Amino acid sequence: MISKALEEYLKTMYILQIKNKEIRVTDIAIQMECSKPSVNKAINNLKENNLVEYETYGKIELTEKGIDLAKKILEAYDISYIFFKDVIGLEEEAAKKEAEKLKLIMEDNTINKLAKYVHKVLDLEELNCNYDISKERCRSCKRRNTNKIKQGVDDK
Repeated sequence: MISKALEEYLKTMYILQIKNKEIRVTDIAIQMECSKPSVNKAINNLKENNLVEYETYGKIELTEKGIDLAKKILEAYDISYIFFKDVIGLEEEAAKKEAEKLKLIMEDNTINKLAKYVHKVLDLEELNCNYDISKERCRSCKRRNTNKIKQGVDDK
C-alpha cells in the first residue's frame, strides 16, 4: 500500500502518459506544483513498489500494476465528483475540489458503497454493472450511454 501523496504522483503520471505519451520529471513537477527533487523521491518510492520503471534521466513508464492503481485512483475521484455535482448539486469547481479532498481519505469499501448510491440516485441501478473499484467495473461508460439516450430525446 502506498501513501495518498504517492497516489497523487501516480495519478498525475498516468494522466500525463495519456495526454503526452511520455512522462517527464519536469512535467510532473509543473503539474503538481512541486520541486524536481520531490518528484524524483516519489518516483523512486513508486519504483520500489513496482508501479513505475525508471532509470535516472531515462524514460518514466508505469507498470501494468501502476496503471491499474492509477485507474482505481481516478475512479475514486470520478465517483466523488459525480456525487457532489450530479447528486447534491455543487457547482463544477466546488465539486472538483471536494472530490479531490474526499478521495484522499476514502477506503475502497466506502467508494464501492458511494458508487452504488450514486447509481441508485441517478437511476443507473438497472445497468447492474456490480461496480467494484478493485475490479474496474466501470459505470462511466454506462452513464455516457444514458446521457446519449437523454440527449437523443432532447434533440428531437
